[in-house]
Amino acid sequence: MRVRLGSNFGWLWSAYAVSTYGTWIAFGAFPLIAVRVLHSPAFAVSLLGAAGLAVAAIVAVPFGPWVEHRAKRPVMIAMDLIRFLAMVSVPIAYLLGLLSYGQLLVVSVIAGTANIAFTAASGAYLKYLVHKDHLLIANSRFEGTSWVATAAGPPLGGALIGLLGPVVTVAADALSHLLSALGVFRIRGGDVAAPRDPATRVRATDLLGGWRFILHDRVLHRLFLNSVTVNGLIMATSPLLAVLLLGQYRFPAWQYGLAFGIPAVGGFAGARLSARLVARYGRHRTMNVSGWLRSIFPLGLAFTQPGIPGLLTVIIVEGLLITCMGIFNPINATERLQRTPADHAAQVLTAWSVSSKLAQAMLMVLWGILATLTSTLTAITISGILLLATPLLLPKRTHMPDPESAASANTPGPGPQRRVGTTRAKDPISIVSMS
Repeated sequence: MRVRLGSNFGWLWSAYAVSTYGTWIAFGAFPLIAVRVLHSPAFAVSLLGAAGLAVAAIVAVPFGPWVEHRAKRPVMIAMDLIRFLAMVSVPIAYLLGLLSYGQLLVVSVIAGTANIAFTAASGAYLKYLVHKDHLLIANSRFEGTSWVATAAGPPLGGALIGLLGPVVTVAADALSHLLSALGVFRIRGGDVAAPRDPATRVRATDLLGGWRFILHDRVLHRLFLNSVTVNGLIMATSPLLAVLLLGQYRFPAWQYGLAFGIPAVGGFAGARLSARLVARYGRHRTMNVSGWLRSIFPLGLAFTQPGIPGLLTVIIVEGLLITCMGIFNPINATERLQRTPADHAAQVLTAWSVSSKLAQAMLMVLWGILATLTSTLTAITISGILLLATPLLLPKRTHMPDPESAASANTPGPGPQRRVGTTRAKDPISIVSMS
């Protein structure tokens, strides 16, 4: 299904690709630096991940209405530059002998907040940029790029760290955001922003606009609860799997990399299949089947054991899970943006990202406590059992309303988006699956 989406989409896709590869090359860099350079204890390393997610999510709450009423490309460029400056400060401080745990924590919060704002702006802009008939295809391309980066990035990052030291991948991540800003800058044409009375300040109710819209749309509400719950339960076991495989079972680092690198290829395959499956079986059936399957496979991790059988178990289970996610995620992202009117897109995406990150941070802490009280494998098994119930949150139908009509019926707000620039706007429609 090769569809030409235009040069502007190509630049946006390129910007997303380079920043995603940079992020995955630097995957795990902060915990590694905290342990090997700063000699931080285990609790401090866990706090670095959880606190960074939680604080960034809370700080990002005002960004929904702020992004909504501004042209999206300048916001994306600004967020990329902020991420560049935050990340590049780490290797600079390291070279000067000034790097501290506090700096890592602050950088993780700044980068996480900028990520949420960038996601909201890019989703709203892509909704303006691409024709609605090509929505699922665009999302599948972003999803496929994400999974290829997931497979290739960490091994490449590990090799760079072995050759050049612990902060080199952070420098690469910083450079990727600079290149992403350049890619967004190369996009030509108009922009989009919701109108706002300059005399009106942001009210507390405006900050909750994204959540109010989600809760008033029955299908969007159920997709929201399903996504936040599933992603939270899966991410809660991520550090526990590292403890189980690297600590208790003594897997070599290269085997641990294989256990999560090989399955990511399934995500790429799932993303490529997503549009074809929808064309053949329909959006609702494909989303529900893949949603049910992604909740079943994680329970297989309960049978992980030492040695090669355990390695194969993790690869097979994670491969099946990630393939289903590769199919489900573009459809979920498409449904989310098609049900959201243009003048609420940034707020809805911000609310979604904030909720997801807060849930992940909270569940990471809870599952860490659960593993301490029971055992690592028991905590992973409990997560798998709870995931079996999450498909009950999926919507029973996904009949599409007219998003602009839904906006006026469900929630008060400003009128349609104003177009910024001279390019004639296409039908609003699509979203990057970045959250």
